[in-house]
This record gives sequence, C-alpha cells and structure tokens, in this order.
Amino acid sequence: MKQLALLFLFAAGAAFSQEPPDRVNVPFSDPSRPKMLKASVLNGSITVKGYNGKEAIVEARGEGGRHRRPAERSDGMHRIDIGGSGLSVEESDNVVTVGTRSLNENVEINIQVPFDTSLKLHDVNGGEISVDHIVGDVEIDVTNGKATATHISGSAIVHALNDRVLVTLDKVTADKPMSFSSLNGDIDVTMPADLKAKVKLKSDNGEVYSDFDIKVDASSRRPIVEDSNSGHGKYRVQFDKATYGLINGGGPEIQLTTFNGNIYIRKAK
Repeated sequence: MKQLALLFLFAAGAAFSQEPPDRVNVPFSDPSRPKMLKASVLNGSITVKGYNGKEAIVEARGEGGRHRRPAERSDGMHRIDIGGSGLSVEESDNVVTVGTRSLNENVEINIQVPFDTSLKLHDVNGGEISVDHIVGDVEIDVTNGKATATHISGSAIVHALNDRVLVTLDKVTADKPMSFSSLNGDIDVTMPADLKAKVKLKSDNGEVYSDFDIKVDASSRRPIVEDSNSGHGKYRVQFDKATYGLINGGGPEIQLTTFNGNIYIRKAK
C-alpha cells in the first residue's frame, strides 16, 4: 500500500507540475464573411480543427527548459522551468494571425476555427502540421515534418520538404488548381470519385499508383529548349520527366510531385 501511495503522489505531482497552456478566444470581425487563419511556428507543431462555432480558439504550450542538459555549477540545485509559449495572436479584417516569440523552444499550438475558415500554415522544425474538417482553401508548408490534412472540402496546396504529405479531400472546388509536393517523402492523396482534373505526376526516385483511370496525354510532354544567342552555338533540348493525364475528362490542374518517394492517388470509397 505504501508503494502504491508513493506512486500516486508521484503521478499527481507530475500532473500538477505541468503548467496549463496559454489560451485565447478570438472573435472574427464579421463571422458572416469569409474567414482566414494564418499560423506560423519556427520550432514545434500546429494542429487545426474545424468546429461549429464563431471564434478562433487558440492554445499554445511551450516545452520550457525540460529537455536541456543541466547547466554548469548547478549541482544540488533545483531547476525552475521558465518561458511559456510566447504566443502572439492578432485579428484584423476577418484574418486571425497566430505566431510565437519563442525562437529556441518547441511550441505546440492547437487551434479550433469555424468549419468555413481558410488556412495558411507554416512550420519549420520540430513537429508537423495537422488539419481536420475544414471547408475552404488550405495551404500548408512544412520544412522538417509531416503534413496531414483530412476531411477537407475546398482546395489544397500542401508541401512537406523532408517528410510525407497525407491529404483527404471530401469535396473539391471545381475551378481551382491544387498542388501536393515533397522532396523526401511520399505523396498520398484521396479525392472524390467524381473528380475531374488534369494531373501532372512526377517522382524522380519512386513509383506512381492510382485508383483512378488516368488517360495519359503524351502530347503534353513538350521539350524544354534552351537556345543561346550569344554566338557560341549552344543549343539544348530537355524533356520533362513528368507524366500528364486526364481524370474523368479533365479539369483544373493538380500537381503531385516528389523527388524521393512514391505517389498514391486514391479514390474515396
């Protein structure tokens, strides 16, 4: 019993020692008009979920100094974690802008926005960007981390430089082009069965797989011609490695490109 009591006290102490996240509720100037959320973090992660509400609800939690090595000359002393998230939130003309002032600490940002909110999200190091249930235009740019967007109705431009792109589109805006790209990661996109699109597919070191019947358009693979007029007679022709095709007769262009990875184009069930 004594051991159980000690374990309980230890667990309770750990739970209560964690500081609550910084939190702010931000109303949009005019909830009836199109809304936009812009969020950027240097080190950390961003999670955005749509909900049935009118405000943006922003929470941020910093890691403080929990993962740092003990400082010199600190033997026998207790470290007090300081810092917080450095959260910064601004609203202007129906645009909510979220950022942090923490440059050297990982910050976890969790945001809820009304379903019909467009997004522009950027993350550099230490985490990933995750988006769920959004009706609008979604733009994601991650340097070192995954990019995940599920249950999107609208359009999407998603780039993850050094990791995987995973996107599920429930509905697609008919007149808007889209792009999904990575340098070192797979591209995995699920789209509605009635999608009409012109697709550009390119993987330098990978394969392409599709549930859709894609009518390959060989005539679209035009050469790139470089003709120097400097008098040295330099002339070069290079063919693009991309494959072009039509889904359900064609429509707006969708680019799916990666250098090291596979491309998966899935048809929603």
